[in-house]
Amino acid sequence: MSGGYDLSLFARPPDSNFLCSVCHGVLKRPVRLPCHHIFCKKCILRWLARQKTCPCCRKEVKRKKIVHVNKLQKTIGRLEVKCKNAEAGCLVTCPLAHRKGHQDSCPFELMACPNEGCTEQVPRGVLTEHRQQCLHGIQQRCPLGCGATLGPAERAHHNCYRQLREAWDQRQEHSRTLVLCLLRRLRKLHRTTNLIRRQLAQLGDFLEDDTLLMSTRQEETEATPENSNGAEVWRGQRQSGI
Repeated sequence: MSGGYDLSLFARPPDSNFLCSVCHGVLKRPVRLPCHHIFCKKCILRWLARQKTCPCCRKEVKRKKIVHVNKLQKTIGRLEVKCKNAEAGCLVTCPLAHRKGHQDSCPFELMACPNEGCTEQVPRGVLTEHRQQCLHGIQQRCPLGCGATLGPAERAHHNCYRQLREAWDQRQEHSRTLVLCLLRRLRKLHRTTNLIRRQLAQLGDFLEDDTLLMSTRQEETEATPENSNGAEVWRGQRQSGI
């Protein structure tokens, strides 16, 4: 497996100084040996695992003497590369260092459908449209028009007539419960109204009796002084006659 970048990745043929002598690809994470030859890090480590010499000059190499060539890595990072989805139609070219960023937003990048049970891979640019039409959609309305929102598992066993019948029965049961509750409240209100009427009638009778009693007492009070004066006159006349 090559440790460097494939030549076909680049928009223009790269300089030969940027090529690895082991894999013949463009240097990836370049390292320099004490003899000043430069290789891909992965390539040279794999080589030194078999033999301890430079692939070019055959001089002995100690791993601790290997150094990274960061300046060269930055130079290679500025080389223009094609999108990995060029064959699918993407015409974008960008610096090698930015290739991953473009890939994360490329509309031609294949994406797995997120709906459970769906194994299709579609370009990122049409993923939204695919999800709306996917038979494995997370939530979809019943295609027969009953209005139910169904998940993948529910759609397999969905029966519009049964669902509507169950919904109707639930509504009927709810309506019966409401009517019974209303009747109980009406009966309670009727009992309370009758009780208030009886109490008002009793209060009226009490007030009528109390008014009659007060009237009688007032009449008796008014009649008492007249009788007393008449008796005194009669006694006076009698004494005069004697």
